[in-house]
Amino acid sequence: MLVLSRQRDETIMIGDDIEVTVVDIRGDKVRLGINAPKEISVHRKEVYDAIRRENRAAAQVKPEDLSGIGKVAPPKAPHPHNQEKKPQS
Repeated sequence: MLVLSRQRDETIMIGDDIEVTVVDIRGDKVRLGINAPKEISVHRKEVYDAIRRENRAAAQVKPEDLSGIGKVAPPKAPHPHNQEKKPQS
């Protein structure tokens, strides 16, 4: 792991396209600004890990688990209390 020291408003470059700038430092919190091309996803590690877990779980779905997807339920018969009453002649 490369460890760098930076002060507020200083930037590091990752390759030619990604800039990481120290935006603010408050106590033990450091705020970073990241400029990266749109095709590169940028996430906090815990969010990235959650996305990977969800993707792995989705990949484990068996075809029989999907058998009901896309089927439309038949229309419900109108409830007798909700039907309009015809005037008596």
